[in-house]
Amino acid sequence: MVTGEFYITLDDKGRLLIPARLRHALSGDALYVTRGLENCLWLMLPEDFEQLKNTIINGPHSMFDRRLRILQRGMIAPAQLCEFDKAGRINIPASLRESVQLLLKEESVLLGAGNYLELWNKEAYESYLEASMDEFLDAAQSLSNLGRKEE
Repeated sequence: MVTGEFYITLDDKGRLLIPARLRHALSGDALYVTRGLENCLWLMLPEDFEQLKNTIINGPHSMFDRRLRILQRGMIAPAQLCEFDKAGRINIPASLRESVQLLLKEESVLLGAGNYLELWNKEAYESYLEASMDEFLDAAQSLSNLGRKEE
C-alpha cells in the first residue's frame, strides 16, 4: 500500500522523480500511466493496471456497452508503460501531461492512494479539495453512521 502527499516538479524533459519511500513500496521497474478520474493521472504497477484493464474490457459484450467503451477510450487506450531510469524517474508522456494540464518545471502533487498513485496539477488539486469538501464530510459521516449500525 502506498500513501502520502508529495509536492514534486516535473523536470524540463517531463520526468517525474518518484520519492524513494514510494519506489520501495511499489517494488517494480515500471508503472503504467493513464488518465484517472477528476482530472489527474493514475500511475500503477503493471499487475494492477492489468486488473483494471480486465475489469473494463473482458466482459463478454464489453465492446457493445457504451459505458465500458467510454472507459476503454478514456483509461485503457491512452495508457503507457513507463520504465524507471537509474535515478528513479519515469517520463510522463506529453499527451498525458497535457490532458491534465501538468506543466514542466512547475509544482505538481503526487498522492499515494492505496495500490496506485495520482498525479495532479497543483492548482487543480487544491481546487478539487475545496470543491469536494462537502462530499468529503458527507462520506465521513456515512462511515460514522455505518459504525453506529454495527453497535
